[in-house]
Formats: sequence, C-alpha cells, structure tokens
Amino acid sequence: MTLHGRVALITGGKRIGAVIARRLADAGADVALVYNRSRDEAENTAGTIRALGRRAVTLQANLASRADCSRIVADTVAEFGRLDVLINMASLYESKPFAELTVDDWDTQLDVDLRSAFLCAHAAAPHMRATGGGRIVNFSDWVAASGRPRYFGYVPYYVAKHGVIALTEALALELAADQILVNAIAPGPIVAPPGTSAEEYAAVEKATPLGRWGGEDEIAKAVLFLIESDFVTGETIRVDGGRHIS
Repeated sequence: MTLHGRVALITGGKRIGAVIARRLADAGADVALVYNRSRDEAENTAGTIRALGRRAVTLQANLASRADCSRIVADTVAEFGRLDVLINMASLYESKPFAELTVDDWDTQLDVDLRSAFLCAHAAAPHMRATGGGRIVNFSDWVAASGRPRYFGYVPYYVAKHGVIALTEALALELAADQILVNAIAPGPIVAPPGTSAEEYAAVEKATPLGRWGGEDEIAKAVLFLIESDFVTGETIRVDGGRHIS
C-alpha cells in the first residue's frame, strides 16, 4: 500500500506516536491523532503534519469506553472521507504488586491495551473493506513476544500485551479476504521512561545485544514497512535491538 492520499488513525503513543504520525505525513497520508489528556502534544503534532502539507485532526477519547472507540473511527471518516490505516498504540504501563491489584486495575489495563484494539478494528474494518483493503498495526511488547514474563509487578500488562498478539493473528485470518493486513510491533528499549536514572539507562544498554536504545524512528520504520508491504500479515515484529535473545 502506498500512503499518498491515504488516511491513518493513531491511538495513543504521544512520543513515539508523534514520530510515526510525521513519517506517515511525509509519505503523503492525512492523520487523525487520538489523545486522552495530552492535548497540547497532539495539537503540536497536528501542526507539524499540516506544515508538511497534509491534513490532521485531533480527537479526545477515553479508549476504555466502547462508545469512544466507535466515535473516533466515525469522526475520522467524517473528517477525511475514508480510513485506510489503523495504528493501535494506546497503552498503560504501571507497576503494581500482585497482592495489591484490584479488579478495576485488571479491567482498566485490558480495556485500554486489548479491548480498545479490538473495538477500533471492528469499527474500522467496514470502512477499509469499502475501499478495497487496509492495514491494522497493533502494539504489543517485547516481553510478551518473548513468550514468558520477565518482570514482577506487571501481570495485567503482560496478559494484555500477550492478548494483543493473539488478537493480531486472529484478525489477520478473519480479514485477509478483504485485503486488510493485520500485524503487530513489539517494541523493546526504544526510549527511556521519564525518571530513568543513568545507572538504569546503562543497564538496559548492557542487556541489549546491539548495546543501545533504539529511538522512536526505529518504530516508525517498522510501521511503514508493515503498511507498505502487501504480503505480510499475522506477524509480530520485535523491534528491540535483540533484547529478547539476551
């Protein structure tokens, strides 16, 4: 799929998502950006896209809400007239000991990371089908893609991200006849979370075979590959500098 004249919807991912949005606009796509609380960041990214000569819209949503998942797809199509690419990046990442977890913690994590990806895909598929196909790119995690948990305190997160991989494979099969290709990206050490100490930063570098953090653009490259490919579906690509083999 070439991106010129296409429309992409990106949920979440204000840092990495902003880089992806700019790369899509560079390739000729119009972009809808979904944010929860980070309105200023979304508006800044939209301004950058418009400066590149493409159209952009920002949409506020709580992706734990079924109604909001349907609305952002409808609003994107109303704004641009079509939808070709859906990138499900919305995620929560918080550590909490198992003994302290509540049912609400579990529900919120799975609603945002897993259920919203299903709901947005379900709403988007008819619009993609109407134009002859499309692309859905989901976001998992290198730990989930490695097939086993590695860190304490992330039970709902790990389960949700493992579910994203299963969802990706199931949707790829379901939607193949419609030429809607569905894949996932499992990022590793891309950008350090706020508050990362110098010691923690260096420890990640040491544990990564390529010896460095990847940077946002490595994710954008992978997203563009999956969009532009016409024969890759049902795959989860680890973009982790080899972290999963260390």
